[in-house]
Amino acid sequence: MVPNDACSLVSKEEVGSVQEAPMNDTKSSEHSDGVFRVSQCFYTAAEFSKSVSLALIQKDPNQRDKRSPKDFWKEKFGPYNANEKERDGKAETKSIEKERATALKKIGDLGDDAYWVSNRFGGVLYVLKGDAVISIGLGGMDDEDTKLKKSKVLAQKALERL
Repeated sequence: MVPNDACSLVSKEEVGSVQEAPMNDTKSSEHSDGVFRVSQCFYTAAEFSKSVSLALIQKDPNQRDKRSPKDFWKEKFGPYNANEKERDGKAETKSIEKERATALKKIGDLGDDAYWVSNRFGGVLYVLKGDAVISIGLGGMDDEDTKLKKSKVLAQKALERL
């Protein structure tokens, strides 16, 4: 049985240890978009900029829709995989690939599949494991590589409890 609550995947003490900042509180929220149940946990740091967000996406058991988190994963990251495998040499395709490659980075040895998606705050780590997706976003002044490393540590802890 997969946990329903994202806050049950990583303790605030574990987050505080990785972020090197005490976490004052965790705030749990949950909603259904009609297909998936999304549980989020926001770890509030004493130094607010070091706060962390963790989300757990699972199939909503109350819905009859056939889409699964694996389908969501294919929709979100499948085009990147296709572009990676099918290079046709067109200049337009190369520029799109280059743009995607700078924003999207495949991460090995984490869950069934994982990607780091860069953004102006650093990035978000997405991990597929079985029929669940987790995402982790970290605040703070660390550079992107450090945020990725810290996100991977937290993802490993979450995956152990999935």
